[in-house]
Amino acid sequence: MGDFLIEQLMKEDSFRKLYKDLRGKYGRPSGQWVLWCKRPKTEQERQEVIMEAVLAQRTNWKNVGLAMKNLKKARVKSLKALCRVGKKKLAPLIKPSGFYQSKTDYLFSLAGFILKNYGDLETMKKQDARELREKLLELKGIGPETADSILLYALDKPVFVIDEYTRRLMEKKTPNLSYDILQRLFEDNFKKDFRLYQDFHALIVIDAKSK
Repeated sequence: MGDFLIEQLMKEDSFRKLYKDLRGKYGRPSGQWVLWCKRPKTEQERQEVIMEAVLAQRTNWKNVGLAMKNLKKARVKSLKALCRVGKKKLAPLIKPSGFYQSKTDYLFSLAGFILKNYGDLETMKKQDARELREKLLELKGIGPETADSILLYALDKPVFVIDEYTRRLMEKKTPNLSYDILQRLFEDNFKKDFRLYQDFHALIVIDAKSK
């Protein structure tokens, strides 16, 4: 898509109207989004969001909840605890989320990366978002959607998440756009505010699932 067409779409102010309509209809994001849109979050809550972001790949939220319930029952509530429990014990705990063998590898790779390079998420939050994104995308099993979910919801970085629901929303007006261009359309229409991005993305998903 050329810059001219992007500018024309932005002139329509449709993004701001959409957010206003969704906020008026649903208020603050609820349900599964209460934790993800909570502000501020504790270190443990941020780590929980990271684990859920990986578990949510190719499954529904009910299954993520079942896997997280197993983890909490086994007292695996942090990245350090996840690493301590070992892959052999972790895999059956997250089985409800599907693709659990692969997700076990992804979680260990991600947790090891964070603990080795930053120690905790407060330290990680201080790093540049672009650099963090590049490093996350180098990890096994971490694609753009998962990386951006971690940046936005766990680290409070103003990056807009493009998932199947945001893509579906844009298909009628702007079909076949790449992830990066769709992300640019949302980000260029709003000030860089992670609070706004969190709520807007969550409300798009809530609205899509209600239909």
